[in-house]
Amino acid sequence: MNAHEIDFEIFGEEMQFVEIELDPYEAVIAESGSFMMMDDDIELSTLFGDGSHEEENKGLWGKVLSAGKRIITGESLFMTAFTHQGTGKKKVSFAAPYPGKIIPLDLSERMGKVICQKDAFLCAAKGVSIGIEFSRKLGRGFFGGEGFIMQKLEGDGMAFVHAGGHVVERKLGVGQSLRVDTGCLVAFTGGVHYDIEMIKGIKNMVFGGEGMFYARLQGPGSVWIQTLPFSRLSDRIMAASRRYGKSGGSKGEGSLLGTIGNIVDGDNSW
Repeated sequence: MNAHEIDFEIFGEEMQFVEIELDPYEAVIAESGSFMMMDDDIELSTLFGDGSHEEENKGLWGKVLSAGKRIITGESLFMTAFTHQGTGKKKVSFAAPYPGKIIPLDLSERMGKVICQKDAFLCAAKGVSIGIEFSRKLGRGFFGGEGFIMQKLEGDGMAFVHAGGHVVERKLGVGQSLRVDTGCLVAFTGGVHYDIEMIKGIKNMVFGGEGMFYARLQGPGSVWIQTLPFSRLSDRIMAASRRYGKSGGSKGEGSLLGTIGNIVDGDNSW
């Protein structure tokens, strides 16, 4: 095993967090901003790049290359490592950034490679490599929902990604295919062939409300699909803010009934 072996437990329903148990000198790496809490004797350090063994073996140039890849995916140059420097077992926890599910991925059981959407990565055992996956097809890059670049997790340790709403895993056999909304695709194993497919029929494309393209995934391998892409959630929030922001509230709040409702609620701004 190149990556550190870690134990974990996931808590919560809509707003989850993962609690990772570390033995002495074990470490976990995480994106900045995902830290929640940790026990004594766990020390925090900032890494230039992802801290994987492959990167360390390449020296300074390997770290610069890894950090450059992270900039391309929209992430920070640095990652944070949490290392147990004491005795016994200690715990450190990381929280999901928005409502959804945390997906545990044992890369040793996934042929050592999982490709996921940008910003999906939450944390991983030290030794797991977090890189980028370029799309070699123009259609997939322009219309695939994630552009030309996705995140790539490689190694033989545990990694954790986060997605919105509920998440389902579909296992595809050899030659079996699945069509998915491009925004609902979270991740897939390295053996899955990923491409995009245009929706048939002009009327369906223009008036169907489902966009113009599907993501088409062909096995063998596993695919993870989310019910609530963050883009949909943010679009609904923006639409609601435009609808209610100008009037300062809902349509009813500008009427007599709305005023009465404010009084009942204790709002004296009228």
